[in-house]
Amino acid sequence: MTRRDIVLTRTGLRFMGHNFPCTIGRGGVQLDKREGDGATPAGVHRLVGMLYRPDRMARPTDWAVPIRLRDLWSDDPADADYNLMVRAPHPFGHERLRRADPLYDLVILTDWNWPYAEAGAGSAIFIHRWRGPGIPTAGCIGLRPADLRWIAPRIRYETRLIVPTALAD
Repeated sequence: MTRRDIVLTRTGLRFMGHNFPCTIGRGGVQLDKREGDGATPAGVHRLVGMLYRPDRMARPTDWAVPIRLRDLWSDDPADADYNLMVRAPHPFGHERLRRADPLYDLVILTDWNWPYAEAGAGSAIFIHRWRGPGIPTAGCIGLRPADLRWIAPRIRYETRLIVPTALAD
């Protein structure tokens, strides 16, 4: 582990000498992640992208990509584009990235089951805004908005998300 790694601990996310309160998936940390189980997958995950709502915030880094009106994320294992960003209209199951609520105003993408997805192994493990303290996610990691905005510009190419197997149920 390095100072640039983001590490999930029992008390939050540790990054650059800070500990940030966070939420994880309703299914806890699991070694065998499956689509729809609500689990946060254990392992070492590269951070591979960042998305943001340009109508709600300034660009957090020069490599962040704006979320457009028709941007979706495929979460349907039957889709050839499973666990990839797609555009509406899209005939398979998906999640809308440009939401009415602020949950996805800023999203950090991990490489969980990406770029060559195994159907059913789980999609879209993001770091995003939480719904509130103690309210679990569908498998992602949720942070307070101010903490997420602090972390985002400090991420570097080598930054990884580490979810220790010791936290698995």
